[in-house]
Amino acid sequence: MFSGRTALTLDAKGRLAVPTRQREKLNASCGGRVVLTQHPWDACLALYPEPQWEDIAHKVAELSDADVAVRHLKRRFLGQAVELELDGSGRILVPGELRELVGLDRKAMLVGILHRFEIWAEDAWAAEQASLADTGEMPESVKSLAF
Repeated sequence: MFSGRTALTLDAKGRLAVPTRQREKLNASCGGRVVLTQHPWDACLALYPEPQWEDIAHKVAELSDADVAVRHLKRRFLGQAVELELDGSGRILVPGELRELVGLDRKAMLVGILHRFEIWAEDAWAAEQASLADTGEMPESVKSLAF
């Protein structure tokens, strides 16, 4: 399971080095094979170990195309997906099209969300954190949890 956040820098070729502790978990869980795609709702990328990707991708693919919102979700989430493998230095190459979609340039945040990572442009992450601080309200679905 992945947790925590790490500030990272993409190199000139658009490669992102996964931190060692996360890299070891990725290698153990999926042999370094991952899928990177546009997050369905937020201005970031979602990075899944291949087995977790297969599970969620099948669930999304099974949704009915009769709903226009489902078709849009499939195009955004499934249609943007790219299969990648960590290189010998523990890096992934973030395709230019995906970097452009979320405004990812040099500075990035890698955020562990248990079964996946989110990759945010540094300024977008700061804006997301500021917006969370402003709301102060928990969704009803979360209020029953004991933290």
